[in-house]
Amino acid sequence: MRLVVIDSYTLNPGDLSWEGIRHFGEVTLYERTPYAQITDRCREAEVILTNKIPITEETITNSPFLKLICVTATGYNIVDVDAARKKNITVCNVPNYGTASVAQHTFALLLELSNRVGMNGASVRNGDWQKCPDFCYSKDKIVELKGKTLGIVGLGRIGAQVAAIAEAFEMDVIYYNRTPKPEENVRYVALEELFSTSDVISLHCPLTKENTQFINNDLLRLVKPTAWIINTSRGQLINETDLADALNRDQLAGAALDVLSVEPPPASNPLLTAKNCLITPHTAWMSHEARQRILSMTEQNIAGFLKGTPVNVVSG
Repeated sequence: MRLVVIDSYTLNPGDLSWEGIRHFGEVTLYERTPYAQITDRCREAEVILTNKIPITEETITNSPFLKLICVTATGYNIVDVDAARKKNITVCNVPNYGTASVAQHTFALLLELSNRVGMNGASVRNGDWQKCPDFCYSKDKIVELKGKTLGIVGLGRIGAQVAAIAEAFEMDVIYYNRTPKPEENVRYVALEELFSTSDVISLHCPLTKENTQFINNDLLRLVKPTAWIINTSRGQLINETDLADALNRDQLAGAALDVLSVEPPPASNPLLTAKNCLITPHTAWMSHEARQRILSMTEQNIAGFLKGTPVNVVSG
């Protein structure tokens, strides 16, 4: 069997093993694939593994041996599943691999906003403490999380894990979800109430046509001037111009984002220069443990397909 991995580097930059995948046949690894070369590189493949490289109708149509597309991530909007279905090509993804890692990163972002560990650590390295007339200082206000209200948008597995961590910090947790859930210790509220009453707003919802750029001026007008917004979900949930304008007007206290609408971002993205905006380069998902789970679950997806009992199927 011929397997092609068209963007191998982000999943495995060298600290994991491909041997489990090689067990299934001849594997060709491409660390990165320019869009213009996707179809040519996939032409002989029976199995394609992709993380973020799109598999379009053109690629599917021009891959006559293709039987299986494995998305090495949860979101599969990069695959034209309708085109795959017409060709009887199975599409599998990897659900639930990163719950702990993404929730952990969410709180890493929140704790940087509240405690400014990175900012103050960099200040000490720059020699500021040596010059300080006092025994202590902070480059920005430090905020205690106990008693603050965390508003979670999307109470799936990751949102629920974030809620559990927040409870350990003795935060009050409210949430909005398309469908209210019978959860203990968290309270369902309307979206407008969540934005107007939360001290921290954390996004954990999938991207849909309905919620694309739903965080815009209409909702941002409701937030407290002391509130923070955190996004470890999808960059397209936010109207980035509106958020940058709100930050620059001190309409809210800050934002911490692990995702942007275009990645890598162009220099023109207004959030790159917005006030009080902390951005990490889409790292929430990529702990060593989470990436190992992705590889292991992808191996299971291929093995299940070959046995005639495919798992984690999103199309086929």
